[in-house]
Amino acid sequence: MNLLKKRITVFLLTIMLGVNAQQVNVNASKEGEKFEHFWSKVVGAGRANEGLRAGWLEQLQTVEENCGFEYVRFHGLFHDDMFPVIIERGKNLYNWQYIDDLFDRMLDLNVKPFVELAFLPTSMAAENSKTVFWWKANITPAEDSFEKWHDLVKAFTQHCVDRYGIEEVLTWYFEVWNEPNLYPLFWDGTKSQYFELYKQSAIAVKSVDKRLKIGGPSTSNFVPDTRFDGETTDNKASEAIYNTDDINSLEWHGVWIEDFLKYCKKERLPVDFVTTHPYPTDYAFNPETGKGKGLTRFVQSTKLDLEWLNKTIAKSAFPDVEVHLTEWNTSPSSRDDMHDRLPAAAYIVKSNLDCIGLTNSLAFWTFTDIFEEKGGAASIFHGGFGMINFQGLVKPSYHAYRMLHQLGDEKLYKDDYLFVSKKSENGNIVALAYNYPEEYENSVPAGKDKREKGTSKNLDLVLSNLKPGTMFEIQILDKDHGNIHNFWESMGKPEPPTREEIKVMKEYANKMKIEFVKVDDKGNLSIKHEITPWSLVLIEQIN
Repeated sequence: MNLLKKRITVFLLTIMLGVNAQQVNVNASKEGEKFEHFWSKVVGAGRANEGLRAGWLEQLQTVEENCGFEYVRFHGLFHDDMFPVIIERGKNLYNWQYIDDLFDRMLDLNVKPFVELAFLPTSMAAENSKTVFWWKANITPAEDSFEKWHDLVKAFTQHCVDRYGIEEVLTWYFEVWNEPNLYPLFWDGTKSQYFELYKQSAIAVKSVDKRLKIGGPSTSNFVPDTRFDGETTDNKASEAIYNTDDINSLEWHGVWIEDFLKYCKKERLPVDFVTTHPYPTDYAFNPETGKGKGLTRFVQSTKLDLEWLNKTIAKSAFPDVEVHLTEWNTSPSSRDDMHDRLPAAAYIVKSNLDCIGLTNSLAFWTFTDIFEEKGGAASIFHGGFGMINFQGLVKPSYHAYRMLHQLGDEKLYKDDYLFVSKKSENGNIVALAYNYPEEYENSVPAGKDKREKGTSKNLDLVLSNLKPGTMFEIQILDKDHGNIHNFWESMGKPEPPTREEIKVMKEYANKMKIEFVKVDDKGNLSIKHEITPWSLVLIEQIN
């Protein structure tokens, strides 16, 4: 059955069945299947210098405490505004004060750096280097850049070991650059030049201690064509995608991954982990207009991309490396309205639960709207990447990660809208139900459409072999609870909100619909609940 027929069949079945559902019975006393909370491993942020701000640090503390994030990755560690290289009396001197301040504060919050080695300090870049972002990150290497880069990375790595101790730094990850295939957006050089940059980085890091972890190639979203096969981007090779009726019928593949692994084998270079960015889009810097219009893929695309990546790595000379997807969101646009809205939460939960066992991390880009790739935004809700906006208002995406973090580490049951888990430490049961309506599975949520419509699902769950009298709390995120963008609209979209309005909005944004249920005398808990479109339902044992 082709994809279009399958979707039509699913849609007709949905109409016929309505909100009816079969009862799900789960034995709470059985042993579950262990799984990894890869969704809370790494989270993204904009650039290093933004991490020196009070608001950024406060929001980092919030997501660490409530979403469990262990690492943060960001751009611009070696950018001029971090002053890694200072010229005094004609000599280049290394200066780590700004980086130390950032890393110290992160570690004090129990968060480690996922170190992105980028971008070029001005003293190491080409004389007329091209730049990216309003803060002008240098992306053009000079002839002597690679030697200077090696020395910088080696000195930086040694400093980190000296300051934080080898046992701490052994837990870190060192990733080389960001999306170098996007020529000349993030790397004004060739594929071969990036491979040389990786080589010098790997040699530098491993010269400090061979056990330190180095990886790449940190390439952008998957593609269905050959545009990135050469030394630089061939835009003509991507033209065919605009004439395709169904982009999901195409075969998508990762960028530079195979060439990178072959190069590292040939040069006998270490690869401790592979990174790439499986955004579910193509050219979608704005999925509603311009070049990216209509190039948003279907909801299963992330899982398919990770399956391709796992197969590719398994066939390489590095079959046992870790996999870290160091950027991911509904789209790579920092002006996509859907980032502020409810459907993003359902997409996050579904995608992560579907990808269990396929990766070591899937880093949401980003935890905060204190993010300045395009400079400041005029509206407090502008479609920014963050799960928390500039004023500290948590979005539905934040609640998605908060609820995922509450899950146990043993899987008891999973289907297309319900995940039941157990905590091995105390045997407590935590379930998470969600509704990503079937009629929208052909596309990832994007743009201004709230998408609050769709077919509801009926949750009919029975948990057995529980202790009689045990209490469970049910938290509900839906269009009327915790959906801060709708609430802001109902207030008249204050721009900017007053201090009093922000207090009211913060309370609303954090407030779920709460219910309590109790296990009966026979040790059974029956939960019947309508799951409205795009909503999340967390069912958690509390005693």
